[in-house]
Amino acid sequence: MAVITEFLSRLYTVTIIFLCLLLLEALILFRSVTATLINHHTNKRVITTTKYIQLIEEKNPTVIHSCKQSPVAECAVCLSEFGDGDYVRKLVKCKHVFHRDCVDKWLQQYLATCPLCRTKVLPDEIVAAFHGVRDHRNGYYYDGSDEEMIFLLSALHGNGLQRIF
Repeated sequence: MAVITEFLSRLYTVTIIFLCLLLLEALILFRSVTATLINHHTNKRVITTTKYIQLIEEKNPTVIHSCKQSPVAECAVCLSEFGDGDYVRKLVKCKHVFHRDCVDKWLQQYLATCPLCRTKVLPDEIVAAFHGVRDHRNGYYYDGSDEEMIFLLSALHGNGLQRIF
């Protein structure tokens, strides 16, 4: 009898977890649909990451580094030395030079300013359109990653998940 009770208890817990996941997915879907409708209704543009990188490239084109032509020795983001043939991005307004991938990650995560002098790289409206979907001031944004879902479930159920699995 104790085995049946234990089994039903675990089945109940798994069912609750499943229903919570289903509810979270429904809420995420509802939020994304309503955000899309609101953005479409208000003609508010949301810029994708690909388009954002294209805009950065248009304003600050990538060049291939040559040690003979440039006295700059290292990227101020990763602190690694530039090598011949490295793809670098020289910011037009302030003339600072970084590895392309390093500065692109920086510009995506922050407010599109130079990591050294904070000179604006892109206009505020473009940055706002890119970060609009991820604006944490408007509440929590779930990006669909498994790590966030695991964290959320562990926060909801405490140590109960460890007993089940």
